[in-house]
Amino acid sequence: MVAGSVLLMSFNLASATASAQGSLISPSQDSALPSAPQPAQPPGQSEATGQPQTGTGSISGMVIDTSGDVLQGAQVTLVGPSRSDIRTVVSGNDGKFVFAGLPPIVYKITVTGSGMSTFTSTQIPLHAGEARIVPPATLTISGGNTSVTVNGNKEELAEQQVHIALQQRVGGVIPNFYSSYDRNAPPMQAKQKFQLSIRSILDPVSFLTVAGVAGAEQNRNVFPAYGGGIEGYGKRYGAALANHVSSNMLGRAVFPAIFHQDPRYFYKGEGSIRSRSFYAISAAVIARGDDGRWRPNYSKVLGNFSAGAISNLYYPASDRGISLVVFNGLAATGADAASNLVREFLLKGITTHVPKGANDQP
Repeated sequence: MVAGSVLLMSFNLASATASAQGSLISPSQDSALPSAPQPAQPPGQSEATGQPQTGTGSISGMVIDTSGDVLQGAQVTLVGPSRSDIRTVVSGNDGKFVFAGLPPIVYKITVTGSGMSTFTSTQIPLHAGEARIVPPATLTISGGNTSVTVNGNKEELAEQQVHIALQQRVGGVIPNFYSSYDRNAPPMQAKQKFQLSIRSILDPVSFLTVAGVAGAEQNRNVFPAYGGGIEGYGKRYGAALANHVSSNMLGRAVFPAIFHQDPRYFYKGEGSIRSRSFYAISAAVIARGDDGRWRPNYSKVLGNFSAGAISNLYYPASDRGISLVVFNGLAATGADAASNLVREFLLKGITTHVPKGANDQP
């Protein structure tokens, strides 16, 4: 028993000594850690791993026109050093765009819009984790000095087309509203088609043209039932004016709005005389749609024949019938083809306010 007690006391003493030594060593080690020199970490390295950061960044900006108004729906393309570094977005209602989750490399931005010039930025270096805001991208009307006025939405672009059209006059006097010298001209909406048609009908030169038509009919005694003198001329003038109004309104506003077709003639301006002549004549029966595709000109042809049918209401009873409809419809379509030839070969050089540098391709 005495021997066992001695052994137990010896074991406890050894354990206490070991614990005391451990307690003496541990504070010494802990006190040495704060004062030990720490290696400096290079900038841009992770504290945990010492490896370079791989965070992505973003590039954002805004698209505007030359007057400072925002443009909606512009196509913004981001291009990096390789083919895989290409992204495309569309500017929003506020003209803004953003590219997120971008690796830190050097980019360029290209911005395009319908009927607008192309904008290309300088090089844009992007760093890891950077939210880069680039200066506004400014677009102008393609080939012209006129800028889009408000927001750059479809209605405002269409209003701009009406504004351009109403400035075009042969010799500064005779309307040339329905000639377009820009193949990239944005389409007009139904509202603008009616606006341009009404302005064309009410233009003072139109009334003089109708007066000339009535005078020619009077001189050749067309529709003899109208008689002669002032009374006969008045009836012919009224009939010619009704033809002008109905044909213009139906063929250049009502049916183009229904069929989504553009009532304008798009100038070709290049190629052989034969090819240009064929193009001009065919434009009387082929029209560009609001989507840019070419289709049969339902609008103008139906407008001409519908106006011919309406003319049965006011022409003399002896001249009414299906023959009057066919005659007036074909005559109006033939007049459109002849008018297009004049537009193609004669009018551009003598028309005022043609957009400078407009693309001559249809």
